[in-house]
Amino acid sequence: MTRIERSLSQSLELAKTADSPPLLTAAMRYAVIPGGARIRPRLCLAVARACRDDQPGLAGAAAASIELLHCASLVHDDLPCFDDAATRRGRASVHKAFGERIAVLTGDALIVLAFQTLARAAERAPARLVPLIGIVARAVGAPDGIAAGQAWECEPAITLGKYQRAKTGALFAAATAAGACAAGHQAGTWHLLGERIGEAFQIADDIRDVVSSEFDLGKPVGRDQALGRPNAVHRLGIGSAVQRLENLVQSAIEAIPACPGANDLRVHILAEASRLLPRELARPAA
Repeated sequence: MTRIERSLSQSLELAKTADSPPLLTAAMRYAVIPGGARIRPRLCLAVARACRDDQPGLAGAAAASIELLHCASLVHDDLPCFDDAATRRGRASVHKAFGERIAVLTGDALIVLAFQTLARAAERAPARLVPLIGIVARAVGAPDGIAAGQAWECEPAITLGKYQRAKTGALFAAATAAGACAAGHQAGTWHLLGERIGEAFQIADDIRDVVSSEFDLGKPVGRDQALGRPNAVHRLGIGSAVQRLENLVQSAIEAIPACPGANDLRVHILAEASRLLPRELARPAA
């Protein structure tokens, strides 16, 4: 976590100069720090470690870029035109604290900052920059990045699988692929692991939206039902949703490609999975 927070702080310094609009730079920092569990960047670094992490500066930048994109998506997701959420991470959402116009620009600026962060860190391993940019860009735009995931909410009908793969799975797939790529490994074999973890995380989020409280989550609950969005609990029932999550975690473990630190990565994924469900629904990891 120290490594991630340091990388994020260094990234935010790129956007802060004497000529920067004060409200924008303040809102960008507010959106990123303090953050949540940093699940995506931690996964990125866990994969880099499993692949021997021979360029830790680049891996740290990749992890930071993934988290900056995640934070940008939360800022946009909370806007009145989407979720109209008043809180995020236990405090006022960005548009409530800084106004809607600054919030829109904050999300945009954080997306750009993610790419600036990657470019700045690639000097020692420039050959890895091009595939890394491709990985991150795929996670952001169309046809199946987070922008596409947000756009599915604007369609008259939503397919649960497509929506979840874009809205949530894209950044998890980017986290595993970017971690491997930053460490000099082929990224393509790592996408499946991230996709399965991402789907498991989304199902867990669906469950928490139904059974948790705003106090526990730090954001409004019951939004899927209120906004008519697909939710695994509404489709499958609570028992089947929990079972589906557990099956996805197991299939994620099975999808870990051959690498020097495969066993440590397995332990990391199981530890993260144990935190996904509300305590009363969680079962001990096998």
